Amino acid sequence: MTRRTQFDFPAFYAALSTTVKARDMTWKTVSDQTGVSQTTLSRMSNGRQPDAASLTALSAWSGLDPVDFTSTPKRIREPIAMVSKLLREDPNLDHAGADALETIIKAAYDRFRRQSDDR
Repeated sequence: MTRRTQFDFPAFYAALSTTVKARDMTWKTVSDQTGVSQTTLSRMSNGRQPDAASLTALSAWSGLDPVDFTSTPKRIREPIAMVSKLLREDPNLDHAGADALETIIKAAYDRFRRQSDDR
């Protein structure tokens, strides 16, 4: 039996919202830049999933890959390594800033990470 792929819409929307805030934009500006209606964006904020065309436009605009929000089996990647890579790619951060943020995130991650026997 084939396992059906599940899309984690709440996680996608949270990442999209974080992107909007990080770019210091309004949802109206997102609508203008993506062509996704303000009504669709409002519905998304209330948990409604967008149509495929809207999801595609928002993914392209934000740089978020919808595959990253599915339950399909993926190769195991270390979350902190991924965060480190992203921090170093950020043009708004110099090396020292990326190092400082990585140290903070690592400390928080170590504090809240579930141990293997807690899973």
